Amino acid sequence: MKVLTIAGVARDAEVNVETIRFYQRKGLVPQPQKPLGGGVRRYGADEVARVLFIKSAQRIGFTLEEVAQLLKLDDGTHCKEAREIAEHKLEEIRSRLADLGRMETTLSSLVESCSVGRGKVKCPLIDSLQRARAVSSSNAI
Repeated sequence: MKVLTIAGVARDAEVNVETIRFYQRKGLVPQPQKPLGGGVRRYGADEVARVLFIKSAQRIGFTLEEVAQLLKLDDGTHCKEAREIAEHKLEEIRSRLADLGRMETTLSSLVESCSVGRGKVKCPLIDSLQRARAVSSSNAI
């Protein structure tokens, strides 16, 4: 078994040492006991695999809280629960994509309106954003 320092885990997982420490504070990566009489904590391939799992899950949108839930289900017998977490994440992503689509349509229209105005006409993009701010401010009262 390959024995690593925290720096070795970070190198093999392609993250910073501070990332490992952060994950340890969050309870996502266990911190080995310090050897008697001082010395350096020793890690193994399991910790590298765990960090790689965390980073992989984050890349597809899982939060650290969701990653923690998935790690608790890692014994291979909780596929249904893992699927439910993933389905919930998929719904969130689809909702965000729909929001992004609406944002893209609105911004595209505003950008297009910018090319129409000439001379001393107020910028339609800025005007629209100012009107939106004024509406949201009056709703807060």
